[in-house]
Amino acid sequence: MNYQIVLDETLKKIVDNGNKPKLLLHVCCAPCSSYVLEYLTNYFDITVFYYNPNISSKEEYDKRLKEEQRFVVEYPFKERITIIPGEYDNNRFEELIKGLEEEKEGGARCFKCYRLRLEESAKYAKENNFDYFTTTLTISPYKNSNKLNEIGHELEEEYGIKYLYSDFKKKNGYKRSIELSHEYNLYRQDYCGCVYSQKNKIND
Repeated sequence: MNYQIVLDETLKKIVDNGNKPKLLLHVCCAPCSSYVLEYLTNYFDITVFYYNPNISSKEEYDKRLKEEQRFVVEYPFKERITIIPGEYDNNRFEELIKGLEEEKEGGARCFKCYRLRLEESAKYAKENNFDYFTTTLTISPYKNSNKLNEIGHELEEEYGIKYLYSDFKKKNGYKRSIELSHEYNLYRQDYCGCVYSQKNKIND
């Protein structure tokens, strides 16, 4: 499925309705969020949900959060964007992926991590009366967009909250995120977050 086409159709309906739905946007880091926020603020009232217990150290977690906070202040958004920091609990991630430590990057371990972060986002969106939830993760060429959207669909049905299907790397989205990273001098980490991705040093 071409998820960019699905997104285009959703955005057209929103424009035709003439209102801005409330979107909870799960964010992994400032570089990945840069283009997504620039793009989606034209259609949604966005709240950022920074929830990434996969990140191996609190120092790294805080560094990425501060960069996200700096970006939303410095970029000239028409409307103020609120950032909600989720609970940092790396033990929760480590318990979840037990037995998958040696899996290759981008495989079963990562899929568990996707679901952990997306499910927490879906719960928060449902409990706080958002219209949609989604994630910036699909902008990365190292993330499996089909799997992310599959998980999003499952959570949409489970929690009764609309998931915004996406493949943000399309329409030069990833390229634009790199441009914005340079323009705002954003910290671009060279691994996704967990100790296992750090060993592989795959740029997120």
